[in-house]
Amino acid sequence: MTDGPPAAGDTYTYERTFTREDVERFCEISGDTQPIHTEPDEEGRLVVQGLLTATLPTKIGGDLEVLATRMEYEFRRPVRTGETITCVWENESVTEREDRYELSVTLSCTNESGTEVLSGETDGIIWKDDA
Repeated sequence: MTDGPPAAGDTYTYERTFTREDVERFCEISGDTQPIHTEPDEEGRLVVQGLLTATLPTKIGGDLEVLATRMEYEFRRPVRTGETITCVWENESVTEREDRYELSVTLSCTNESGTEVLSGETDGIIWKDDA
C-alpha cells in the first residue's frame, strides 16, 4: 500500500458499507447480540457494533503492516447497515529506529453526510524488511 518508508503526513483512506450479514457474523464472533444489533429499526437497518466500525482503521493498519501498540477510539455516532463509512488515517509522527518505524496516527471515520462517527489515535510499529 506504500512505496517507501512511512512519513509524517502520509494519509490513507478506506471506505466500506456494512451489511446486515456483516453485523450478524460479528454477533456470532463477538457474542455481542444486544437487541440493537439483532432487531432492525423501522427502516430495516441494524446498528453496527462499534468494534466492527473500528475494523476500518485496522484494515488500513493491516495493509501498512502496522503492529498496533495502542488504540484509542471515541465512538461519536451510531453506524447503521447500508451506510457508507469513510476512514481517513494520517501519520502524525514517524520515528525511525534501527529495526523499525514507530508511528503515531490520528484517524477519523465519517458517514455519507460527513458526520464523524468514530475518531481515534493509534500508535504502532512497522518492522523494517531487513530486521
